[in-house]
Amino acid sequence: MAGANVGEDTIDASSCESSALVPTFTPCRGSANVGYANPEVLVDTSWVEARLSDPNVKIVEIDVDTYSYEEGHIPGAVGWDWSTQLCDRVRRDILSKDSFEALMGASGIRPESTVVLYGDNNNWFAAWGFWQMKIYGHADVRLMDGGRRKWLEEGRPLELDPPTVKPTSYTAKPADTSVRAFLPDVIELSRKRAASFVDVRSPAEFTGELLAPPGLPETCQRGGHIPGATSIPWGTVCNDDGTFKSADELRAVYAGAGVTPERPVIAYCRIGERSSHTWFVLKYLLGYPDARNYDGSWTEWGNLVNADIERP
Repeated sequence: MAGANVGEDTIDASSCESSALVPTFTPCRGSANVGYANPEVLVDTSWVEARLSDPNVKIVEIDVDTYSYEEGHIPGAVGWDWSTQLCDRVRRDILSKDSFEALMGASGIRPESTVVLYGDNNNWFAAWGFWQMKIYGHADVRLMDGGRRKWLEEGRPLELDPPTVKPTSYTAKPADTSVRAFLPDVIELSRKRAASFVDVRSPAEFTGELLAPPGLPETCQRGGHIPGATSIPWGTVCNDDGTFKSADELRAVYAGAGVTPERPVIAYCRIGERSSHTWFVLKYLLGYPDARNYDGSWTEWGNLVNADIERP
């Protein structure tokens, strides 16, 4: 896997067994997964290590730092470069259905495969990959809680060479855009105050003090946030070890900020990957019925002509 070492920003340090033939997830007594709306979408490092030889489980690493995979990865994991393989660089869009099918096939993934995604920075781009896989209807896709960092800190096995993959023929379902917010939706819902907008960027980006995370180019003309948005930085949902907080803690984060399941919720950041992490929490861990990721995010809104923004 190759690509530029670019992303949004860097992180400050701020198992239950089931049948190997049918890789389902059952929370342990006392597991932090108890209480999640869809606990099966989150697996721990022990669950993954126990299934490294299971041909039905396909592991994929997606990092902000696209060179990390080459420095050592989970045995058998393929690597996807978010900057070239998970986007249409001409249209500035997610993968087309044809491109998605080609990527799945080249990765040895079948529609019935259990796919486990993980990556650096607490699974930012792993969540972005999860979001795209759900758009194209892959039934069984999961995140490894804690991501690459937790696997490394626990001293679990790594390998340097990419696996030998037997390509498959993959047919995706038609795109489900109900989990994606487009600009016309955002304009209308913001104007009518008909949705909760969650800005998951840093507080300094939310206020307009910064146009981009430190070290990255300032691609927007204006700083601030979408009118009516609430600042809930993506890291609020994580424990110190990169795992997700408990269901009760997550509910308190959003309900305390007035973001409740009764209204549509739209998460956004700068380019859509930090907000896919928040979307995963809202949609799958908390079960909000209408949670969407606005992947146009501030790169789109901040450069619009004749569009309102808010600043303190």
